[in-house]
Amino acid sequence: MEKKLAGKVALVTGASRGIGQKIAQELALQGARVVVNYASSSRRAEEVVSEIRKNGGEALAIQADVSKVGEVEHLFEKTLEAFGRIDILVNNAGVMITKPIAEMTEEDFDQLFAINVKGTYFACQQAALHMSEKGRIINFSTSVAGQMFPGYSVYAATKGAVEQITRQLAKELVPKGITINAVAPGPVNTELFTADKTEEQIRAVGSMNSFGRLAEPEDISQVVLFLAGAESQWVTGQTLRVNGGFI
Repeated sequence: MEKKLAGKVALVTGASRGIGQKIAQELALQGARVVVNYASSSRRAEEVVSEIRKNGGEALAIQADVSKVGEVEHLFEKTLEAFGRIDILVNNAGVMITKPIAEMTEEDFDQLFAINVKGTYFACQQAALHMSEKGRIINFSTSVAGQMFPGYSVYAATKGAVEQITRQLAKELVPKGITINAVAPGPVNTELFTADKTEEQIRAVGSMNSFGRLAEPEDISQVVLFLAGAESQWVTGQTLRVNGGFI
């Protein structure tokens, strides 16, 4: 049976670990040729590529810091050189810095907006310029934006901006048949989320949704697969809250 993404090319930013890694692997299992983007961890990115190839898929690791527009352009150029087209863009790359407002620095603020917002926006720009007809753009927001957590003000603000970018571009991209949507996970069991938390804090946050646990990366990747495929052709400009009843 033909895989539903056979013949497609997918570019996943921040794909060397966590949710991005799982998304890259799942897209490849469905037949897509996958670009595994990474900022600094070449070893981990190559491990993801190796795993995809072991399972019969085709993948390539490309380094680019999405906070720099020139590197985003380079990422798309290299993808087109390697595979000749781009059908799916997953803007997964992101950083999380959580501090009370009294402790947030200008450097923290700029880093959060540069990667989470600027990186997403200019990757969308490159997709608008180079993506194939009926392409798919999947951005990443957060369900934390619907809560009131101390220390999350700037992080949540960046994801609010991503949701507005997603909404405002929906009609603009219609002429090429490109859909654009955002996925907003609740807390997920990844290094990004658990790195600065105690076991007690992790359990407490996990208990806040209807299932009483943190999400796993595959809980999120399955929704991305839906948005990447033909089944989602009537869904655009939306933010899907994938959070197990967290909000």
